[in-house]
Amino acid sequence: MNVVVLSGHLSSTPVVRELQSGSVLMSFELTTKVDDASVSVPLVWFDPPQNLAVDSGDEIAAVGTVRRRFYRAGGVTQSRTEVVVAHLGLLSDKKSRTARQRWLTAAMGPDAVGGLRSASVAASCRPS
Repeated sequence: MNVVVLSGHLSSTPVVRELQSGSVLMSFELTTKVDDASVSVPLVWFDPPQNLAVDSGDEIAAVGTVRRRFYRAGGVTQSRTEVVVAHLGLLSDKKSRTARQRWLTAAMGPDAVGGLRSASVAASCRPS
């Protein structure tokens, strides 16, 4: 199963561009803490909601899949590992655990959430 749940702060303003296919692609960087080190993770979201209002510094939780894509640049094949976002929520300390759990269940499905109930991100998500 390829499922990733991340929480952290947006370290850059999301960049939105239209692809030749007509799809919209939003790309941004999420900075999260692993032990005492900060780690920056590239995120992409195909056809995000048009009314999505997130900006640099916002604290978010994202559910998605890890993808490695290959492309040619300067005559050389290169690769990039990124998270393809399926669901995104703004974090809030004010929301109840039940509301956060509802968001995670809606984002991932009830079968996938059972093993994540004790995860800290499950206690940090709020409905978007």
